[in-house]
Amino acid sequence: MTLQIDTIAYTNRLRQLPPEQKLLFAIALLLITYCSHAPVQILIAGWISVWTIVYAGIPAATYLRLLSIPALFWLTSLPAIVVSGIDVSHLQSVQADVWQGVAWGHYYVYLSQHGIQQAVELAVRAIAATACIYFVILTVPFTEILDILRRIGCPALLTDLLMLMYRFIFVLLRTASELWTAQQSRGGYRTRKLWLKSLGLLVGQLLRRTLENYRQVSLTLESRGFTGEFRVCHSRRYLPSKRYSLEALFGCAILVALTGWQYAVGV
Repeated sequence: MTLQIDTIAYTNRLRQLPPEQKLLFAIALLLITYCSHAPVQILIAGWISVWTIVYAGIPAATYLRLLSIPALFWLTSLPAIVVSGIDVSHLQSVQADVWQGVAWGHYYVYLSQHGIQQAVELAVRAIAATACIYFVILTVPFTEILDILRRIGCPALLTDLLMLMYRFIFVLLRTASELWTAQQSRGGYRTRKLWLKSLGLLVGQLLRRTLENYRQVSLTLESRGFTGEFRVCHSRRYLPSKRYSLEALFGCAILVALTGWQYAVGV
């Protein structure tokens, strides 16, 4: 999946747009998401999805699969938000908040109406914010993000660490895939006992090979006269789009107006 994301970032239809324009657009929508309520957040999620799927040409299946990740985390936290319990003797104090419930000994376990409302609001906010982040990840290559960070004064040490971490993600995935394929071909996961043993061997070999790869990278950089800062050449010329800029400004203005209206009427 990580390799596919990196490929999409270099081949999407919005590749010719300046990365600053896309980054500022996503940041503006992200700020509006945190300041607005659920109806506006739904509009933001739908609008940025149109930019990602229609304008950038990202496959809908890939995009929805990525959005399912925050949905999974939301589902795991759902019981803690929705389900509540109270002593039966204090049931009258929460009767207005009970949607459905059942008595269990001296306790009463119920689904909270306020908790359900919070869960829905959390899901909408998470989807909208994640969609804004995915727009940047899927349309702006990581090296261009690092270049922007350098130009706004981010310390070189931080950007170099980010670059190395991003590279080693691919190293870890490739190494883990090779080890898993080798173990699978030898029947290393046939039984539960073999599964646990093979998994332990995979983790151990993955750590050893990663450390070896790190040592090779260090020797390579030292042999080539590494001075403590990575230099990446960006020779690509971008083509700013007036149409996309106007649409982004007009849409953000409408969303800000709707957010202000929500606060004004107390929605």
